[in-house]
Amino acid sequence: MRNETRGTVELTLAMVLSGTLGVFVVESGASPFEVVFFRCLFGAAALGAYSLARGFFTGHGFTGRKLGLAALGGVFIVFNWVFLFEAYEATSISLATVVYHTQPFFLVLLGAVFLRERISAGKLGWLALAFAGLVLVSGVRPGETASLKGLGFALAAAVLYALATFVTKRITGVRPHLIALVQVLTGLPLLLPFADFGATAGLGTGWLWLVGLGIVHTGLMYVLMYAAYAKLPTAKIAVLAFTYPAVAMGVDWAVYGHHIGLVQALGVPLIVLASLKVTLSGSAPARVVAPAPRTAGHEPEAASPAATRAG
Repeated sequence: MRNETRGTVELTLAMVLSGTLGVFVVESGASPFEVVFFRCLFGAAALGAYSLARGFFTGHGFTGRKLGLAALGGVFIVFNWVFLFEAYEATSISLATVVYHTQPFFLVLLGAVFLRERISAGKLGWLALAFAGLVLVSGVRPGETASLKGLGFALAAAVLYALATFVTKRITGVRPHLIALVQVLTGLPLLLPFADFGATAGLGTGWLWLVGLGIVHTGLMYVLMYAAYAKLPTAKIAVLAFTYPAVAMGVDWAVYGHHIGLVQALGVPLIVLASLKVTLSGSAPARVVAPAPRTAGHEPEAASPAATRAG
């Protein structure tokens, strides 16, 4: 199998797995804080075992500053997950996932505010188009506070993801697997005050879904993505990234019967097109899938050339 073909298969599989994330969260039966805590716990075990087996801890490249940046990114990442999972409960997996994909625009705004990067007229146009799509997708009507609440949670998650990416992008010479490991480990003490472990006693089979979130969606999925990034051009990664929301919407309909309305459906291509254009813009800051947004590594596998988003 050619290198690029293999990368395409790996990233497509990773994005398909991302699209099933919402079902694992909902079916676990746990609250968002408990879900994220155990995702961090089982995810740390999976990423730690993989990194140990591959010898990544030798010559890890961390300094005090890099470790601090990774931990700060972890703060943003874990609360990004909390807000995204709250959005699943308040609205639907489909709506939350589509709104969550406004992340690139917040990253552009962060670059403009903190790095004084100029936003071109073209980017402003795409931002305006994405905003129009967001208004259509929200489908919020007067009195529908649940939908408005879910929209707010999804937007908050998108902002936090952009902040995590903005911070983590400044870490160089460290493998993304190790940065991801630091980030999920950061989530454990961070979430302890918020998690109600007594409520997890009666989860039963819900524990299998939580273990799956850690091993499948925080271990296997990221390993597949990081391996694919070194094999694929930026444009192909950006396009394949939209397998995630497509699968999420399909799964939400198949499992829960949720689907967006006609007016909402009109907003989806606007957000997708605008996001793709901003992603492929050479001057836009690059991103990688959470919990380890793009980093410059000392080997090809450690670097990601493009932006992909996953919960």
